[in-house]
Amino acid sequence: MEAALVTVSTGVMKPLLSKLFKLPLDEHRKLQGVRRDAKFIGDELRSMKAALEVLADEEQLEPAMRIWRDDVRELSYDMEDCIDVFVAHVDHEPDGRTMLKKFVDMLKKPKHRHQAASEIGKLKARVAEASERHKRYNIIRPTPCISSCAIDPRLPALYAEVDELVGIDGPKDDIIDWFQWEATSTQPQVLSIVGSGGLGKTTLAKQVYHALESQFSCAAFVSVSRNPDMRKILRDIAQGVGFTDSPPDDDVQQLISKLRQHLKNERYFVVIDDVWSADVWETIRLVLLNNNNHGSRIITTTRNTEVASCCSSGGGHVYKMEPLTFDDSKRLFFRRTFGPEDLCHPHLEKVSNDILRKCSGLPLAIITVSSLLADQHAEDEWKRVLAAIGSALAKDSGADKMTKILSFSYFDLPHHLRACLLYLSIFPEDSTIWKQHLIHMWVAEGFIHEKQGRSRYEIGESYFNELINRSLIQPVGATLGQVESCQVHDIVLDFITCIAAEVNFVTKFSDVEHGHNSYDRVRRLIIGNTSNEKVAISTSPILSHVRSLIIYAHDPQVSLLAFPVLRVLDLGKCWWLEEHHVANIEKLLLLKYLSLANVTLLPQKIGELQYLETLDITNTRILEMPLAVTSLQWLASLNVHYHIRFTDGMIGKMQSLEELETFGVHSYEQGKPLEEFSQLTKMWRLKVQLGMFELWEGPGQIEDLHGYLGTLVSSCNLRHLNISKLSSNFLAVKTYFPLSLDSWCPTTPCSLQELHITYCFIDKVPNWMSLLCNLRELEIYVASVRPEDVRILGSIPTLLILKLKTFNGTDGRILIHGFSNLKYFHLELLYCGTSLEFEEGSMPRLEHLELEFRVHQMDCLNGSPNFGIQHLSALRKVEVCILCNFGNRDNPLAGLECCFGKFIGMIIEADIEALPNCSSFLLQYGNVPFGNVACEHYTKIVSSLPESVAFGHFSSSS
Repeated sequence: MEAALVTVSTGVMKPLLSKLFKLPLDEHRKLQGVRRDAKFIGDELRSMKAALEVLADEEQLEPAMRIWRDDVRELSYDMEDCIDVFVAHVDHEPDGRTMLKKFVDMLKKPKHRHQAASEIGKLKARVAEASERHKRYNIIRPTPCISSCAIDPRLPALYAEVDELVGIDGPKDDIIDWFQWEATSTQPQVLSIVGSGGLGKTTLAKQVYHALESQFSCAAFVSVSRNPDMRKILRDIAQGVGFTDSPPDDDVQQLISKLRQHLKNERYFVVIDDVWSADVWETIRLVLLNNNNHGSRIITTTRNTEVASCCSSGGGHVYKMEPLTFDDSKRLFFRRTFGPEDLCHPHLEKVSNDILRKCSGLPLAIITVSSLLADQHAEDEWKRVLAAIGSALAKDSGADKMTKILSFSYFDLPHHLRACLLYLSIFPEDSTIWKQHLIHMWVAEGFIHEKQGRSRYEIGESYFNELINRSLIQPVGATLGQVESCQVHDIVLDFITCIAAEVNFVTKFSDVEHGHNSYDRVRRLIIGNTSNEKVAISTSPILSHVRSLIIYAHDPQVSLLAFPVLRVLDLGKCWWLEEHHVANIEKLLLLKYLSLANVTLLPQKIGELQYLETLDITNTRILEMPLAVTSLQWLASLNVHYHIRFTDGMIGKMQSLEELETFGVHSYEQGKPLEEFSQLTKMWRLKVQLGMFELWEGPGQIEDLHGYLGTLVSSCNLRHLNISKLSSNFLAVKTYFPLSLDSWCPTTPCSLQELHITYCFIDKVPNWMSLLCNLRELEIYVASVRPEDVRILGSIPTLLILKLKTFNGTDGRILIHGFSNLKYFHLELLYCGTSLEFEEGSMPRLEHLELEFRVHQMDCLNGSPNFGIQHLSALRKVEVCILCNFGNRDNPLAGLECCFGKFIGMIIEADIEALPNCSSFLLQYGNVPFGNVACEHYTKIVSSLPESVAFGHFSSSS
């Protein structure tokens, strides 16, 4: 765990060195002494940074190293604060001078010159002392510490008894079934099991291995370490498959060549457990994926989805490991805690359920916690473990396996990702964390630095995706890799919380309040309590260095002046917040991220926050945006609610704006400012919400509004555009004028990657949509789907995700072709059944299909129930919902309609069974959401019925 602390230190050092060498100290002759001191500090810090990087990947440090590291980290923080505050005061001068001119003019004054020299002199002394201590104690390279237990924590899973395993049969059968399905293939086939650490991947792979190894001529089970030795891995494979003709001095290339030759005529089964990188697999595949044609099989396990995809590319399969069900979790927990009889004592039932919920189906977590409670029958002891489960998992010797498993994942992270992961400890347990907000907080903290050709947000998004790929955070609501939010597993959160506290990265106010914090400075502070009691926070030197302040507590008594170097202030969940709580906020000169709630007005002097980059007032009651916001020259991200109004000309003045969500249009007059967005050359994400005003406005104004909306796609940099209507009531939306897109003129080439037009029907798909050469995701509501619409959409070469909704169904039977790269297709018809048919060869890469429609009789399908789903050979997941009038006693044909709906369901199910790769199929029957929404075929049927039937003869059977 020591390396985690070192990594945080190196993370602080990088931006500090950059800032230090940018100070324009050469501009004034009287600053020669200051310049020399600054150069000395810079040179020494670079040496210290190099030393820290040596320590960063060592998991244990000697006490002297640990103390030195802590001092250097705190020194780096203080130096960065000093430089930032000094530069901010210079930059805060309200005139037209350049930053350099302001700096030089200020240092001409003796008072400021002496102040700068004094501060830098103090820092020089601290740096010199740390440097001397570094040399005195010879803190150059860590010496290996002998651990009392050097056993790989994965080994027990390799030798688990079958009768001790819980919840393994289903996944094991799934994998075996897949291999049997591929039995006719003579080429080597790869299945990759992916999931977070401690989920049971090794155990599952071992059970499949035992079940199948007898069917092959040779077999091997090989574990890969986090720092793999390729010669050892290849020798382990060789030993498993019975190849012994290799001298000890053979290098990797020689081993690969000899193993390929040995396995050429063998039918082998090899499991490669815990693959950490694609590079490792690329070497192993040279041995295993050779010209063998005897039906060999390979299983890999990994925590990284990208590695899993790499291993299974070329016709393989990725099997995502799921947590245990609650019932299976209980069985495993009770068996481990109470023995073979696995009976829970009645007085422990409730607390055991609470513990299991915290473990969230993670087998290793359940086993670890149960080991702490074995032979313990006192309820108080169980409650103590529940309350302290976080620290128990990270510190208790009985939980060492869990810590080791998580440590493997943590220390495999690149250095820049470790601080990003630790920052997640600021969020409460079970929080849904929005990607956009998290990335902006990372940016404000200085964890992300712009690189040539890539924005800081893009880099942050890649960091976010990497943490998901490594199973350290869990995606929420993911669609084909598009993830907008995440959660942190409780066990992982406990682990990173302990690290963050130990390294003084994040501090809970309760620890400060009760004297549990061992540092004299707090860098990031969380204030939160579940009660309604007020929290009083007194001004204290220990809090004067806080960089991030996150408050969840009820009405804390706190003055913002106590936090002069604050970069992040998150009050977005403080529903008690009032204007006086944010008084003097303009004094926070370094503030970059601000989130507020409940207030009705922004502070009058908010425009003085010259470094503010993110402003989130979505949860406030503000109704009008003050003009002062246009003075925020670095404001890049603005989140507001629909009701906030912008005065004319405001948008065009916010030249640094990159993201705005949500711009509300309350009337046609307020649609005119939409034209100003084309002036914002940095804008790449925009969400617009239209009000419910069309019923009393004229057609001319409608055309004007549609024209204003059309100017949005003329922006050369806009990548994400979302246009929606305030109401989600489809019956109401259908009565409004459809949105015409024909007059829109996108730039060529158009940069749009995502376009969402929701709760706002368009009359047809415009021809220009086929020219969107970068479009990956499209969501539209169409009044009625025409063959021409499908042709245009199918010709968009880059389209990966398509969500299509319609009220009036399709214009005749439409054959679907094209869509060469589409992977996800959602079709929803709320009026009548689908009349679409997938042609052979259409959507060749489609993996996920969702259909929702209603049918009354065969005429609703234009005479044919064939959807052509059997032609979608790449499908992995299918979800179908057929809308019927279940239980609707007002519908005389409810019974007949539901029978026909189930008949259609049986046809679809038969088509799905013919698909070779589909592993997930869900068929549901639902009620019509908006009452008796009928179609012409339904009307014909009802009119032909006898009067007694039409007035409810069938209602009793429905």
